[in-house]
Amino acid sequence: MSTPDPELKKELDATLHTRRELGPEYEGELIDAFLEKVEQRLDNVVDKRMRRQLAEQQMVAARGAASGRAHQGSPVFSDGLGARLGLAVASLVLAIPLSAIAVVNAGMTGLFTCWAGIVAVNALQASRSWFTPARRDKNE
Repeated sequence: MSTPDPELKKELDATLHTRRELGPEYEGELIDAFLEKVEQRLDNVVDKRMRRQLAEQQMVAARGAASGRAHQGSPVFSDGLGARLGLAVASLVLAIPLSAIAVVNAGMTGLFTCWAGIVAVNALQASRSWFTPARRDKNE
């Protein structure tokens, strides 16, 4: 990951200081609040990367259309490492609240079901590139 976020470090220090003052009875709420801030930070990073990737795809598509070599027929899907990494990061970010909801409502069975779904979505994305034929340029 990139360099540590100074704002997030300040938030952690403030959370730890508050925990020392209030005692362990508020620990759960403090941890939840801090994890929510971490989740927001991760969401912002993922959103920023996804917007950048979408803009790059649009530029490539626009350049291809301008030069007369646009893909005909199927839509453009990104099977690159960025798309898989983006889905993996988004899955892990969303896994935090989904796991908590699953455990509260269904216990360990809910947790296992939740993670089975997360693994299945990521496996499906990874297997998509295994079963699709390699694309060739139309000008060959």
